Amino acid sequence: ATVALGQTDGSEKRKTDKTRQDRLYFDTYSDVTIHEEMLADHVRTNAYRMAIAKNTELIRDRVVLDVGAGTGVLSIFCAQAGARRVFAVEACSIAEQAANIVRQNAMEDRVEVIRGTVETVDLPERVDVIVSEWMGYALLHESMLNSVLYARDRWLKPGGVILPSRAELYISPICDPLVEDRLHFWYSVKDQYGVDMSCMWDFARKCIKNSDIAVSSVCVEDVLSHPARFAELDLNTVTVEQLRTVSGPFTCAAFGSAAVNAFCVYFTVTFPCPDKPLVLSTSPFKPETHWKQAVMYLDAPLEVVQDTPVTGEVRMFPSEDSDRHICVRVDFSVGDSKRQSKTFSIRDWNSDTGTTDP
Repeated sequence: ATVALGQTDGSEKRKTDKTRQDRLYFDTYSDVTIHEEMLADHVRTNAYRMAIAKNTELIRDRVVLDVGAGTGVLSIFCAQAGARRVFAVEACSIAEQAANIVRQNAMEDRVEVIRGTVETVDLPERVDVIVSEWMGYALLHESMLNSVLYARDRWLKPGGVILPSRAELYISPICDPLVEDRLHFWYSVKDQYGVDMSCMWDFARKCIKNSDIAVSSVCVEDVLSHPARFAELDLNTVTVEQLRTVSGPFTCAAFGSAAVNAFCVYFTVTFPCPDKPLVLSTSPFKPETHWKQAVMYLDAPLEVVQDTPVTGEVRMFPSEDSDRHICVRVDFSVGDSKRQSKTFSIRDWNSDTGTTDP
């Protein structure tokens, strides 16, 4: 197809946009703050350390690829577990610091830091093990899973190991009392200051209960049912095409009388280990991680009593504006109420213009 001078076809524009999206994504990892946050997350970092230590027999004298190595801590864990060679592939400038850390720990004879994306680097040999901390908020937001799958298909030997090897997604109805308190605030202004501002309630509701996914910690007492698993990803077999839509049904039963005003989504990842699998969980029932939970507010609360069914389907898919940004559509019914739908997304704070994803 021909394109008039000064014009671009849709594919060229998408390619340009994707280049910009990738640059913005990698730029966020060039600052110390995000690496400090991840290393300070003891649940996360210790889970990887333990999983690598428990797989010493699979790692010793083998070749490991660390996808998105960051500061290189996972690569060093693998070297400590006896890896013959570790390729620490990192696309952003933090790779320079990773190389310094490797030298400081006298691991440069076994850990090679390679600056670049895993899709563009050329490794001297195939690998026995892939390790990566690829998970984003709600598992798939700004995640590196596509890169891990590319590395699996291009560099992993047949029968090789992926750490972690499985991911699961869960949903629960919740009641966030702070949101209702914030809305009620506008009715209390008159008592405090003699000015009636109750007309602000509807505006406040639209601002607070919008389509943004809030990344926040959910209190256990605010969870209204046992969580329901709605999707599972096997990293040994899942394809990039399958990741275009990750979906599944869910069924929950309410613990007791309450008002459902949101859903929370969280994930687990599982590491294969010789004795029993090791699970890293971001559940509100487990110790907090930096991922917290993804909270999605309903337009209006729905009352439940003991055993009221909360059913529906969750569909996760990339935003039209950026493949790295996840959207979550929830179709749901509470008890005998009419089926409702709402689509949510996480705000894009990295845009040069300061605009956000819809």
